[in-house]
Parts: sequence; structure tokens; C-alpha cells
Amino acid sequence: MHLDNEEEEYRMTLSRFESMLKTNKVLFFDSEEFESIILHYLDSGKLTLAKKALKLGQEQHPNSTSLKLVEVELLIFQNKLEAADKLLDQIEEIYPTNEEVYIQRSTVYSKKGNHLDAIESLKKALKLTEDLADVYSLLGMEYLLVDEIELAKDSFIQCLENDEEDQSALYNVIYCFDFLSENNEAIDFLTAYIDRKPYSEIAWHQLGRQYFALKNYKKAVWAFEYATLIDDQFLGAYLEKGKSLEKLKKYKEAIENYVVTLELDDPTSYVLLRIGSCYEDLNNFPQAMEYYKRAVHEDPSLDKGWLSLTDLSIKEEKYDKALMYLQKAINIDEFNDKYWLRYAVLNKTLLDFKEAEKGYKKAAELGSHIMEHWIGWADTLYVLGDYEEAINKLLQVMDFEADNADILYRLSVLFFTIENYDKGSEYLEIALTKNFEKREIIKTYFPIQWESPFVQNTIRKFTKQ
Repeated sequence: MHLDNEEEEYRMTLSRFESMLKTNKVLFFDSEEFESIILHYLDSGKLTLAKKALKLGQEQHPNSTSLKLVEVELLIFQNKLEAADKLLDQIEEIYPTNEEVYIQRSTVYSKKGNHLDAIESLKKALKLTEDLADVYSLLGMEYLLVDEIELAKDSFIQCLENDEEDQSALYNVIYCFDFLSENNEAIDFLTAYIDRKPYSEIAWHQLGRQYFALKNYKKAVWAFEYATLIDDQFLGAYLEKGKSLEKLKKYKEAIENYVVTLELDDPTSYVLLRIGSCYEDLNNFPQAMEYYKRAVHEDPSLDKGWLSLTDLSIKEEKYDKALMYLQKAINIDEFNDKYWLRYAVLNKTLLDFKEAEKGYKKAAELGSHIMEHWIGWADTLYVLGDYEEAINKLLQVMDFEADNADILYRLSVLFFTIENYDKGSEYLEIALTKNFEKREIIKTYFPIQWESPFVQNTIRKFTKQ
């Protein structure tokens, strides 16, 4: 009731002031009323009205320290930092024990990038203020700006000890724990906080996040469950709970939680994608396809959505559709080597070896050096009849995999193919030495060469040794 009266008085003060401006009548307001009027306009970005209120306020209360400090805020808002500094000097000379002077000076220092000076100024304010929570919060932010994360964490903890309702400080202290990779310490801190404030949905949510980071998904679900029980509109908790349930392979329950987020707010492509993934894990491909399509409809630039459609189409052996979806993903992120590798493999499946070779080449240009894909590239070049280039690719990858039998057997086949029988026999003997069982590679992938006398003679000669 008391707060309602204050709010009503505040509205009446603003109404009286604006009425005064319209009628040009001069009405009296005390300095606190002027202060609230100026800060209201400042918060609303109405600089002209804030200046007008300050001018009138100082005319009626020329010796008001609070209005001088509001003037400092106005100067800082306008980025007139030197003027703010000079005014603070004047105020400090008269009222050296006013904590607001040091708080505002810390803001000036911070805006100038002098964060260490801002910290020292806030330390002075701490000795003078009764509102410790606000000053500790400001101090924590300054420590963050100079990467003193441990000190920032301590400051935010002090802030919460003086005001347990400060949710920003709660988020900030957990940010510090996260930054320092102190998940267990964060759990201890949150558990103690929840003991004091068991109905803090924010604390339960953050506790769930810590358990998720430690891959303790059962505990994460437990914590997120409490957050949603306290606040059944807590969208973020339902989302995180869904992710945790996915990790536990409880896909139906995960879907239920994701669906709640769709009911609480407009659908997001991320949530639609997660639901699609759950249905895919449940082998319900039609439903998975529907949600993947909804995801890309919601956000056509979501390359992961197009990729999910690609992979699901491959599972269903609908390769032409898969290629169409994959092209959409590539158009969005043409510098993703993984997409080009998929492009190569998919075109290979469709027996379009020229396009497959294009995919392998593009992936390599983008930095992909996965051995199996370079082997696939060489196999594609072999099919295209570009034997010399296929040999070059295999020799390049041998710099990293000198003893790889898959490469050695292929090199032997390629050298036999270009009628370099000495090299072919040399590489085949090395391959047989490294891994005799893998000679089946030739039989499986290169049946014509398998039947050649050069291959058979080399194998016979090797087995007689």
C-alpha cells in the first residue's frame, strides 16, 4: 500500500510539472521532486526536458547538493566528462563525506577507461555509504572490465550478502564462477543461497546449468524442475530441462518441455530444430522432417536446419532431396569444409564424380585434412581417370600417415594402372608388410587390378617369403 502511494505521488509530481510547462505557470517543487523528475526524463532519453527541469530546480534550490549531483549525471549522459569532473571537485570540497561524489567520479573514470581509478573511488564510497549493495555491484563491474574475475566474484557475493534480491548480482556472480570454470564451487554457493531463499527460480535455474556443465544431467533436470514449479512461465528453465532430457535420451519428455516453450512464446528455429532432432532419435522421421522444415521456415538462414534436412533425407535414401537441402546450407555458409565434404560424399553416392571431386577440392582448400576424405578424393580421381592427380593426393596425405595401409594399397593400384610396375610392386609389398589382411581393399574396390598378374604375382611372392 505504501509503495502504491509513492507511485501515485510520483505520477502526480510528473503531471504537475508537465502541466506547469504547458501553462508557463511557475509551481514549487522540493529538491527531491526535481531530482526524480530529472532522472525520469534522463532514463527516458528526453534530454531537453531533463535540462529544463534541472534549470528550474536550481533556480528554486540553488544550494541543493542532490541537484548538483544530478547535474553531474546529466553531464556524464552528454559525455561532458571534464565538466562533470570539475563540478565533482566543487561538490567534494564542500561535502567530502558524500558517497555519491565518489560513485559519480567512478563513473567518470570508467567512461574515460581509467578503471583502476574508478575502483579506488568506489572503495572510498564503500566507507561512506549505507547502500553497500549498489556500490559492491558497481565495483564488481569495474573488476570485470580489468579482468580481475576473482575480485569481481567477491564483490558480487558481497552485494548479495547486503541485498539477496539483487538478481543481476546473482547472474554476475555465476558468470564469474563460469569464467573461472568453478562449477562445483558455483553449486556450493547456489545451494547455500537456495537454503536461504528456496523460492528463487533464478537460483534453481542457475544450479541446473552448473549440473549440466558437469554432465550430471539427472541433477540438472531436478534443478530445472524446481525452477519451473516455482515459475511455470519460466521459458529458459523448460528449454534447459529439454536439453538435459535429450542428454538422458528421454526424447519424449524433452519434446514435452520444448513444446511448452512454444506455448509460452513465439516459436524459435532453435527449439523447432531440437524437437525435430528428438523425433529423429525416436525414428519418427515424418515428424522430424516436419519440425526441421518449420525451423528453416522460421529462419531460412539457419544452415544447421538445412543440414538436418540433408542428413535425414540421406537416412531415407532420398539423395536428390538431400543434395537440394545441402546446397541451401552451402549457400548460407560456403566456407564450411564439413558441408563441402558432405557435398562430395553425396555426389559420389549419386555417381556424379565430377561434382564429388569439386566438393573434395573445396574442402581441402578450406583446410580439411581428414585422411579418409583425402582417400575418398583419390578414389574419385581414379574413377575420373586422373591417375597422376590421384597419386599426388595420396602422396600428400602420406606426409601425415606414412604407414597407412589404405593409402599404400591404393598407391600400388594407381602405379599399376599407369604401368609403373616397379613402383606398384614396391608399394604393394610395403602395404602387405604393414597389413596383410587389408589386401581385400584391392579386391573390393579395384577388382580389375586384383585380377592382374602383377598384383597376384606380388602377393604370391610375398606369401612365400
